[in-house]
Amino acid sequence: MPPSPPDDAQAAAQQAAQAEERRRVRLSFERLLNVSQQQLMKLLRRRLWLQEKLHPTEWQVTLFWSAVAGFLGALSAVAFTSLTEGVHELLTGSRAGVVETMRLIPAWAVVLVPAAGGVAAGLILKFGQRFAGRQSATDYMEAIVIGSGRIPARASLVKTAASLFTIGSGGSIGREGPLVQLAAVASSRLGRWLSLSAPKQRLLVACGASAGIASAYNAPIAGSFFVAEIILGTIAMESLGPLVIAAVTAALTMRVMTSAGKLYAVPSYEMHTPWEMVAYVLLGLIVGALAPWFLRSLRAAENFFRGTKLPLVLRLGAGGLIVGALAVKVPEVCGNGYSVVVGVLQGNYVWTALLLIVACKWLATCASFGSGAPGGVFTPSLFMGAGAGFLYGQALQTLWPSAAIDPRTIAMVGMGAFLSAASHAPVMAIIMLFEMTLSYDIILPLMVCSVVAYFTAKSLEGESLYSASLKRKAVEQAATVPVAVRVGELMRADPPTLARTASFGEIGRAFLANRVNNLYVTEPDGRFVGVVSLHDIKPFLQQPDIAEVVLANDILRDDFPTIRADQPLSDGLKRFREVSAERIPVLDAEAKLLGSLSKTDVLLALAEKAPVAPTAA
Repeated sequence: MPPSPPDDAQAAAQQAAQAEERRRVRLSFERLLNVSQQQLMKLLRRRLWLQEKLHPTEWQVTLFWSAVAGFLGALSAVAFTSLTEGVHELLTGSRAGVVETMRLIPAWAVVLVPAAGGVAAGLILKFGQRFAGRQSATDYMEAIVIGSGRIPARASLVKTAASLFTIGSGGSIGREGPLVQLAAVASSRLGRWLSLSAPKQRLLVACGASAGIASAYNAPIAGSFFVAEIILGTIAMESLGPLVIAAVTAALTMRVMTSAGKLYAVPSYEMHTPWEMVAYVLLGLIVGALAPWFLRSLRAAENFFRGTKLPLVLRLGAGGLIVGALAVKVPEVCGNGYSVVVGVLQGNYVWTALLLIVACKWLATCASFGSGAPGGVFTPSLFMGAGAGFLYGQALQTLWPSAAIDPRTIAMVGMGAFLSAASHAPVMAIIMLFEMTLSYDIILPLMVCSVVAYFTAKSLEGESLYSASLKRKAVEQAATVPVAVRVGELMRADPPTLARTASFGEIGRAFLANRVNNLYVTEPDGRFVGVVSLHDIKPFLQQPDIAEVVLANDILRDDFPTIRADQPLSDGLKRFREVSAERIPVLDAEAKLLGSLSKTDVLLALAEKAPVAPTAA
C-alpha cells in the first residue's frame, strides 16, 4: 500500500535537514582546515624570521649551555661553602675561621676535632658505597681526558659529603677540589639531560671545572686556562671560548651572591734597579727545586698510609689526629692556609715563627692528603710558595739591604712560582696570581720567576701534581673510551626525515617539531635523495594556494654534500667547507641514510687531546 502524501513530505523534510547538516559540517571542517593552514603559515614565517635574524648556530647554542654550566657551578660553590661552615660550627661550636677557632677551643678539642672529622669522612665513604651502588668515584679530570664526559653523581656526592667533614674539621686540605667536582657533576648531568654527543659532553664538564676554579678563587681567566692548559692540553678557541663563558658567568654569579672581590690585598711594588731580576731568578730556582720535593712527599705519605693496611676510617682518623697534634702548638696548620697567606702578605710574621709554621704545615698537608682525605692541594701549594718566598725575602733583605726589596712582594711572586712548578702550567699560574691580587706591577718578576721555576721543576720531576693522578687513573681503568677517528663513531643517528611525497603541511610541521635547518628526504628503503632547507620554503609562505600542491620532491636539493660513515673525521671537515650548514647527512656504502654529522663535534674531536693520560703536563 503506497505511503500517504503527508509521510512523503515528512521524509523529504528529514532528508533536506540531513543534507543541510552535512553541508554545515563540511563548511565548518573546511574553515577549520583553512585556520590550521593559516596558523601553520604564521608559525613557519615566525620560525624563518628567527632563523634569519638571530642565526642560532650550534656554536651559539654551545656557548649558551656553557653559561648555564657556569651558573650551576657558582650555585654549587655557594652551597658547598655554606655547608662547610655549618659542619665547622657543628664540630667546634664556633663561627670563627678555622685557625682562629683552634686558638679558642681547649687543647683536647684541637686534637680530637680533626680526628673526629676524619673518622666521620671515613664512615661516609664506607657506608656511602651502598648509596653509590656500583658507581666508582670518577673525578672531573678523568671524565674529560679518559672518559666519556659522564660523572657518576651518587659517588661524587658521597665523596663531597666526606670532604665537608675533613675541611670543616680543620684538615690541612683545600676546598677547591670538591668545588670543581661538584660543578663538573652538575655540568655532566646537564649534558646527559641534553643528550649531547661525547665531545660536547666532555666540553661541558670542562666548562663546569672552569666554573669551579673561577668560583673558588674569583679568577675566571685562570679558571679557563687551568682547564685548557692542564686538562685539555689545548687553547684552541673551539674549546677555550666555552670555558671562558662558563668561568665569567660563574665569577659574576659569585660577585652577586657573595660580594666576592680580590682574594689578597698586596703591597705596591716598584722596581728600583733591573738587577732585582737576579733575585727573582734565584727564587725561581729555589722554588722550582722545592716543589718537586713537596709533590714527592705527598706521594710518599700516601704510600705510607696505604702500607699501614689500616681500614679507611682509621686511616682518615689517624691523618686528622696528626693534624690536631700539630695544631696544639701551631694552629696555623689547620685549614687550607688562606688566612696565614693573608698574614704573610701583610707582614705579620717573623721569619722564625714562619719557618716553624711552614714545616708543620708541610707535615700536616702530607698527613691529610696521604691518609686519603678528600679535598685539594691547590691552596696549600699557594701557602708553601708564600712561605718559601717570604723566608727567602727575609734572607735577601739581610744579605742585600741596599736593594730595599720587600719580603711581602717576594712572597707574592713565590706563590705563583710554586704553583707553576707544581702544576707545570706557568701561564695559568701567572694569570691566577694577577687575578687574585689585581697587581699589575708584579707581572715582570712574576713571569720570569714562574717560567724559571717551571723549567727547574720539570728538569727534576717529569710529572706534575695532576698528570701523576691522571696517569694512575688511566692505568687503573682497563677500558678507556676510544678516540673517535671515523665519522660513524661521532654521528647522531635517526635524523628527522621526509618522504618524496610529503606535502607542504608535513614539511612545515616537521620544521616546527625539529630545531633543524635541513630535513633529509629519503626513499622508502632508506636511500638518501636530497635535502629540503628551511629557506627553500620561504617563497611559498606568502602563496598558500601554491603551497597546497607543493611536495618535498619539488623543492629538494639533490646536490647537498654527504659523507660516508667509514670516512675519517678529517674528510668531514673538508665537506663542511663546501656548505654553510651545521650538519651533513651520513650514508652507508649503499647511499642509505644512517645519521647526521655535526660540525661542532668534528672540530671538538679534532681539537681535543686523545683521551689517554699524559706522562707530563
